[in-house]
Amino acid sequence: MLKEAVSYSIAEEESVRLVQVTDPHLFADPEGQLLGVNTAQSLEAVLNTIRAVDYPAHLLLATGDLSQDYSPESYQRFVKAVSPLDLPCHYLPGNHDDPRIMFLHMQGEKIFGQQRILIGNWQILMLDSTVRGKPGGHMAENQFDLIAEAIATHPDKHTLLVMHHNPILVNCAWLDQHCMDNGSEFLARVSQFSEVKGLLWGHVHQQIDSQYDGRHGALQLMATPSTCIQFKPQSPYFALDSLQPGYRLLELQPDGSITTNVYRVPGNLFSPDNDSSGY
Repeated sequence: MLKEAVSYSIAEEESVRLVQVTDPHLFADPEGQLLGVNTAQSLEAVLNTIRAVDYPAHLLLATGDLSQDYSPESYQRFVKAVSPLDLPCHYLPGNHDDPRIMFLHMQGEKIFGQQRILIGNWQILMLDSTVRGKPGGHMAENQFDLIAEAIATHPDKHTLLVMHHNPILVNCAWLDQHCMDNGSEFLARVSQFSEVKGLLWGHVHQQIDSQYDGRHGALQLMATPSTCIQFKPQSPYFALDSLQPGYRLLELQPDGSITTNVYRVPGNLFSPDNDSSGY
């Protein structure tokens, strides 16, 4: 049985405007660093950039790995950091999160952990691709059931599927070990639904804009840079990129199309430790 969705009323002809942030890897200690980058400061820089752009967003999506150390303080820090945006924030877990601690401490008037969002002509499903104790992901059968039931309940709405793990390989041998292990099956099954228009995730710490040719046409596939360190694309071994922290803006159009762009913090404020061999 479907749990109740979080619903928002906007004009029928209006696009749904989203901000996505992902993989901030926060610590209890505000001075905590991941491979040479202070993650609290890099998240704050991303949020300052979002505010400066003044994008008239309806929602903020936070797509996992909010914490690096599983601490209650890291989740409280995230909630406090995003509150000045004054946007409803919908979150899902990543492999570096503890879902129980996350649920207990991601608390606030505009903080939501529900899996279904109804807004305008769209339904957004916040899926859980995590496997306890493993860095890689898997889409469990209960998540497939959620997708099918949600679409059957609202066949009049376009659907965006949001998750943490990548369902496609990204041609980084070291990173592709930790993808969604049933990603090919996932794509094949969700593409059977004409309502599904796009897939959005984090995890890979780099930008990907691609498509999957499904039964009902092309699905947009979108991965978004981390708000802290970046992984170097197309690298067979662990390597960091010098690109700055980033985020994604999306417009879900009433006709089912998706317009999106990735943006980054300007300048060169954050320099990772390029001698690192992993994390």
